[in-house]
Amino acid sequence: MLHMRDIWVNWFEGEENSYNVCEFFEWKKSDRIELLDQVVVVKMKTNLLDYIENTLLELPEELLADVSRQSFVRQKNERLALEYCFIATDGTRALVVDTIGYHTPIRKSRMVPRQEEKLRELVENQSTSDYYMDYLDCEKQYHMLSPSPQFMQGLVRREKQLKQLLFMALDQLYEDAELSELRYWYTEWAPHLYHAIQQMSFDEAWTGLFNDIKHGWTQRHEAYCFEMIKGQPFFEKTWELQHEEEMNKTNK
Repeated sequence: MLHMRDIWVNWFEGEENSYNVCEFFEWKKSDRIELLDQVVVVKMKTNLLDYIENTLLELPEELLADVSRQSFVRQKNERLALEYCFIATDGTRALVVDTIGYHTPIRKSRMVPRQEEKLRELVENQSTSDYYMDYLDCEKQYHMLSPSPQFMQGLVRREKQLKQLLFMALDQLYEDAELSELRYWYTEWAPHLYHAIQQMSFDEAWTGLFNDIKHGWTQRHEAYCFEMIKGQPFFEKTWELQHEEEMNKTNK
């Protein structure tokens, strides 16, 4: 099998959506960047690459067997084999994967552009490995806590993370709010619809609010998110971390 040496990775752990595995240009200085000594390369069909990028489900047994202990990392003076670590590519896109010993793609990383270009050249004339899985073509179900990629299009890393925070707050609102509270929050977003909102049922108000807010990200979204999470320690901490990083970047 093909291998590549000295591969830089920035692991995103437990991510089931490809938009949360950030491209190289969005890596931060605070991220933990690692150097892999050697990584096995697997050229696969696009649908399998999509599956690996967008799920945390079981990988094909044949794939795991092919990559078993074929990749290495150096720790101090030791060269250690990784149980199931590999570069997945369809000849165009690429993803570095490490299962940390499990059978699912727990850790994922994009590649440095020059290494990704080298990878494309490496596999250009290579045949594609065919791994059979009868559930590869099952359509993925998105929801509030795992938003559809269409809602993240065009957003940078910080905006995506804040938008997911807003969706978490909206999900909590749906689960816990009374009709009067939901109407209040919809009115905060769309005050010009006040009279219409007061006549809406819970489902009508919820659908209207979500449809109004789900696309894009603006300063208005950000201010609205901040108001929604006030007084909720976990959400506030997530908000603070994002803004601390932004302030640090600005000060530099």
